[in-house]
Amino acid sequence: MANDFVYDVWFMFERAMKKYLRSPALIFFSLLTPVIFLVLFTQLFSTLGNVPGFPAGGYLQFAVAGILLMHAFTTALQSGSSIVEDFDSEYLSKLLVTPVSRPAILLGRLLSDALRIVIQSTIILVLAYLMGANFVTGALGILLILLTLAFFGMAWSGVSLSVGLATKNAETVSSLSMFLTFPLVFISTALMPLTFLPDWMQTISNLNPLSYTANALRVLASTGFEWSTILAAYAPLLLIAFLGLGTTMHQFRKMMR
Repeated sequence: MANDFVYDVWFMFERAMKKYLRSPALIFFSLLTPVIFLVLFTQLFSTLGNVPGFPAGGYLQFAVAGILLMHAFTTALQSGSSIVEDFDSEYLSKLLVTPVSRPAILLGRLLSDALRIVIQSTIILVLAYLMGANFVTGALGILLILLTLAFFGMAWSGVSLSVGLATKNAETVSSLSMFLTFPLVFISTALMPLTFLPDWMQTISNLNPLSYTANALRVLASTGFEWSTILAAYAPLLLIAFLGLGTTMHQFRKMMR
C-alpha cells in the first residue's frame, strides 16, 4: 500500500516536471526574473543602507530574504493555473476515476512546485553571494533557507490549487496571484524594515504571514540561528497549508459526486 502511494506521488511529480520542462520560455523567464529583480531592487534602493537605523549590511543583505520570498510566492500562486489546464483537458476527471491516491495527486504536484522554488532560490542565493551578500549561518543555514522556502511554496500552492479547482478558471487564478502578491509582499518586512513602514502598515505587517517567513529567512542569512524567529514562521504556514490542502481535497471529493 505504501509502495503504491509512493509510486502515485512519483508519477504525479514526474508528469508535472515533464510538463514544466516542455516549456522552454517558461523555464527561461522563471529563472531570469528573480535575477533581474535581485539586481534591480538592490541597485534601486541601495542608498537606503546609508540611512540611520537601517539594519547593518546594506540593502542587498537585507533584501535577499524578501526577493527569495517574493519569487517563491509568485511561483506557488501559479500552481492553480496548471490544474485548471488539467481540468479543461479532462485529464483530471479521468484521473479521479482511477485507483490513484487522491493525496498523491496533490502531493506530487506540490513537490514539483517546491523543486522549482528551490532551483530559483538557489540561483538567487548564488548571485547574491557573488554581489557581496553574506550568509552567516553557512551551508546548514542555506539548506534551512531552501527548506523553509520549499514548505512556504507548498503551503501557498495548496491555496492556489484550491482556487483553481473551485473556479476552474485560469484567469481567476492569475488575477488572485496579482491581487495577493503586491499587497502582501509590500506590506510586510520582505523589502523594508518594519520601523521604516508607516504606522498603519506596521500594524498590518505584524499580522501578515509573509513577514514571519521573511524574518526567518533574514536571520538565517544575516544574524544566526535565532530559533524563536525561525520557528515563528512555521505556525502560520502550517495553518495556511492545512486550509489550502484541506480545501483542495474537498474539491476533489466534490468532483467525484
